[in-house]
Amino acid sequence: MERKANMPSSRLAPIATMLAQYANGALTPTQCVNDVLARIAASDRPEAWIYRVDADALHARARALEARLAEEGAALLETMPLFGVPFAVKDNVDVAGLPTTAACPAFAYVPSETAFAVEQLLAAGAILVGKTNLDQFATGLVGTRSPYGAVRQIDQADRVSGGSSSGSAVAVAAGCVAFSLGTDTAGSGRVPAGFNNLVGLKPTLGLVSKRGVVPACRSLDTLSIFAHDVADAWRVLAQLAVFDARDGYARRVPMLGLPKGAMRVAVPDIVAGEASGTEGFDGDALAAKAFARTMTAVREALDIAPSTVPFAPLQAAAQLLYDGPWVAERRAALGPFFETHHADIDATVAAVIGKADRYSATDAFEAQYRMADLRREAEAMFAAIDVLVVPTAPTHPTIAALREDPIGVNSQLGRYTNFVNLLDLCAIAVPGARRDDGLPSGVTLIGPAGADHRLAVLGARIAALFTGPSAESNDSGVSAGAGAQIAEAPLPFAEPTVAVAVVGAHLRGQPLNWQLREAGAKLRASTHTAPHYRLYALAGTTPPKPGLARVATDDGSPNKGAAIEVEVWDMPLRTFGKFVADIPAPLGIGNLTLADGSHVKGFICEPFALDDAGARDITAFGGWRAYLASL
Repeated sequence: MERKANMPSSRLAPIATMLAQYANGALTPTQCVNDVLARIAASDRPEAWIYRVDADALHARARALEARLAEEGAALLETMPLFGVPFAVKDNVDVAGLPTTAACPAFAYVPSETAFAVEQLLAAGAILVGKTNLDQFATGLVGTRSPYGAVRQIDQADRVSGGSSSGSAVAVAAGCVAFSLGTDTAGSGRVPAGFNNLVGLKPTLGLVSKRGVVPACRSLDTLSIFAHDVADAWRVLAQLAVFDARDGYARRVPMLGLPKGAMRVAVPDIVAGEASGTEGFDGDALAAKAFARTMTAVREALDIAPSTVPFAPLQAAAQLLYDGPWVAERRAALGPFFETHHADIDATVAAVIGKADRYSATDAFEAQYRMADLRREAEAMFAAIDVLVVPTAPTHPTIAALREDPIGVNSQLGRYTNFVNLLDLCAIAVPGARRDDGLPSGVTLIGPAGADHRLAVLGARIAALFTGPSAESNDSGVSAGAGAQIAEAPLPFAEPTVAVAVVGAHLRGQPLNWQLREAGAKLRASTHTAPHYRLYALAGTTPPKPGLARVATDDGSPNKGAAIEVEVWDMPLRTFGKFVADIPAPLGIGNLTLADGSHVKGFICEPFALDDAGARDITAFGGWRAYLASL
C-alpha cells in the first residue's frame, strides 16, 4: 500500500447524508468545497486529473448555492437533489469554457456549450470540481495511454487503474469527489470500478444523452457513473435519464419492472464452479478464488442459486469490437485528425485505430449480420434469466506487464465487458470479495435493455455483502437497506403513464404490491379518497382483500361515506392492460375521486360481493392497514 499519511482515508459522505447535513445546517457548500480542495491537495494520485476548476470559481458556486438555500429553505433540496455534491467528468465530455482534450493536447478545444448530461447535474445543484484523465480518445481499458500520466490503482501503485475512465474512477476512490462521469464503449465504466472497489453504472444505450461527448464509437458509447455505492449512482442516474431530442442516438427506453421474488441469476459456464479452474481468469488463481467467494456469498446470504449459460455467443460478440469492422467507427470519430496529427496520437492508440484500414464496407455489413444473429441468442438467454453475473475483469495486471504487451493485456481485460454494448445490454459493476493479495475484485451484473432498475436493486444487495451490513429479504423478495430504497425509486418516466389508486392488498408492504413493481409503477402519493366511500373486508379472498364502494351523497342513506386511505401509483400505460387483466372478480378498475377532487383510476368492487353475508363493513377504520392492525 502506498498512501500518504496525511491523505484523508475516507470517502466523502453518501449523497443522502450530505443533503441531510445541508438541510439541518451541519454542512455548507463552502465547507464542502474546502474539504474537497484539502483532499485533492493531500491525494497521492494527482495524475487522475487533467484540469481542475480553480478555487475562486468553486467558492463562487458554493456561495451561489448557499444564497439560494437561505432564500428558499430546505424545500430547495427537493428541486436540487444533488445540491452541493462535488463531482468530476472525464475529459472527453464538454464543459463550456473548459478545455476538452480527450487526453491528446493537439486535439484540445474549448467548447462553447456544456454537454447535455452535465447541464442536468449542474441544474440539480452539483458542484463540478474538474476534468479527469483517460486512455486517449477513450481507447483502452488500462488507464496508461495518456500523455498526462499513467493513472495508478488507488492502493497499489504498481497496478493499472483500469480505463479508459481511469481518472474518473480514481478521483472517486481517493475521496476527492462524491461521484464522477465516465464513458463506456467496451467496459470503460466498469473495469476501473472493479479495480478500485467502486460501483460503475453503465446505463442502457440511449437512456443518457451523449451530446457533447467526444465519440469513440458513437453507436455504442454511453456515459457512465462512478460512485462508492449503488444508491449514490442511482440518484445520479435519475438526474441524467432525461430524453434529449438533439441527440440522434437518444431513445425513450421502456423500463422493465422488478420481478416477483428472487431474480433468476446465471453465470457463464467459463467461470461456473471449481470445475472451471482458472480458464476464465487467464490463469489468475487469486481472481478465480475471489469470484468463487463472491458467488458463494450470493448463494448463501441472498438465497440465490445461479444457473449456468454458455459464454461462447457472448465471446463471439466481444471479438467483433476490436477484431472486426467496429474499429472503423473509432477511425471515423477522429476524421482527418488521425492523418494530419498521427504523430500526436499515442502509439498504441494509433495502432488500435489504424486496424480500421483492414476492413471494407462489405466486412461492415457482414459483421452487422453476424451481430444480429448473436443478439437473437442473447435475447433467448435473457428470456430464461433476469441477470447475468460475470467477473468485472479476469485479472488485474501490473503496469510493467502492460508495457511488455500493451495490446494483448488490454484485450484480456475486455473479456466480460466488450460484448455488452454491442448486444444492447445494460450493466452495473459492484464490489465483491477481495483477492487474497488485497486487491479489489468486483463482479458485474448484466441485463437486457431497460433492466437498469433490476440491476441496481440486486447490485445494492450484493455490494452490501462486502461493503456494508448484509442485506435481508422482506416478504416481497426486495432487499432491506439500499436495495429496498432503490426499489422504491424507479427512474423518471419517459413514456405515457396512468395514475392508479390502490386500497388494499396492493399497498406497500402488502402481499400483492409486487404486481405494481412488476408493472414498473412508481408511488406518487399516499392520500385519501373524497369522503364518499365505504370500505368492506371481502369474504373468501386469498390473500385477504377489501372492496371499495362509492355511496350516494343525496339519498338520505344513514350509511354515509368516509375518506379512505389510498396510495396513488403512476404506471406505464403499456403495462396497465395486463395489470387490469390480472385483477380477479369481484374487483375491477374504475374511476375514483381523491380528497383534492381529482379523479384517477382505482380499485372498485361489484355490489354483489358487498351484499355477501361474509363481507364486513370496515369503513370506520379509515383504511385497510388500520383494519389489519386491529386484528
